[in-house]
Amino acid sequence: MEPVIIVLIILVVLVFIALIKTIQVIPQASAAIVERFGRYTRTLNAGLNIVVPFIDTIRNRIDLREQVVPFPPQPVITQDNLVVNIDTVIYYQVTDARAATYEVASYIQAIEQLTVTTLRNIIGGMDLERTLTSREEINAALRGVLDEATGKWGIRVNRVELKAIEPPTSIQDSMEKQMRADRDKRAAILTAEGTRQAAILTAEGEKQSAILKAEGEAKAAALRAEGEAQAVRTVFEAIHAGDPDQKLLSYQYLQMLPKIAEGDANKLWIVPSEIGDALKGLSGAMGNFGPLGGGSGGGNGNNGGNSSGTERRERPTID
Repeated sequence: MEPVIIVLIILVVLVFIALIKTIQVIPQASAAIVERFGRYTRTLNAGLNIVVPFIDTIRNRIDLREQVVPFPPQPVITQDNLVVNIDTVIYYQVTDARAATYEVASYIQAIEQLTVTTLRNIIGGMDLERTLTSREEINAALRGVLDEATGKWGIRVNRVELKAIEPPTSIQDSMEKQMRADRDKRAAILTAEGTRQAAILTAEGEKQSAILKAEGEAKAAALRAEGEAQAVRTVFEAIHAGDPDQKLLSYQYLQMLPKIAEGDANKLWIVPSEIGDALKGLSGAMGNFGPLGGGSGGGNGNNGGNSSGTERRERPTID
């Protein structure tokens, strides 16, 4: 009885194992290579798959998603015999699981070695300065070579990026000094340009200020002259409108004489010839009020003698 139970248990275990090996579940974006007696049979896609247990075996499971693989820094010699270390990052995707399994032993290692050799060929034709400034050109050339070479392996290289380009330490120091000198030069140029621009603006401002000031003074002088002319016209019109007689004019004439003699520097002043006529008119006006002193006759004689010209008199100096 016991041997029968043991046999049944063994059969049940074998059936369970057979069921497990028969049903294969493949995740999404994955593929599996099936071999029968060591020979490729088919590729299992995502989902539920049935295989023959103990006959079909799963050789390899491959992720079909895009993969990112960073490679360690590689020393590369430039055209001007300088050694630079370059870090690369490869973005690839498996498009044919069968080719990736049977066409190359290890496609990751193959891509890395192909990247290094191709990178050395590209950088070997460039000097250091061009290498540092031509990343896009290097990326494009590297991707073209890798994509063409890995196509038969069932690999598609989507992108190649140079993560870092590190020149020697001495070259880095020289580059830093050069960059510092360039920055100092640009700063000095900008400072000089700013000073020059400030001087130009200051000169323009002073020029504009002088022009405006001169225009203002000219307009003020014109307005003053116009005002004085208007005042003269107003006075002239008022005098003619008032029709003054000879007596009033003589009186006003005598009132202006002290103003003519004002100032310490006036040593000599001129008495116009018309003063005689003014004095005659004034004496005539005062004669209406009474006889003048005996000296009036002599005064008239003197005035009559100088009526035709201009009399010059010295103003006495007062010590």
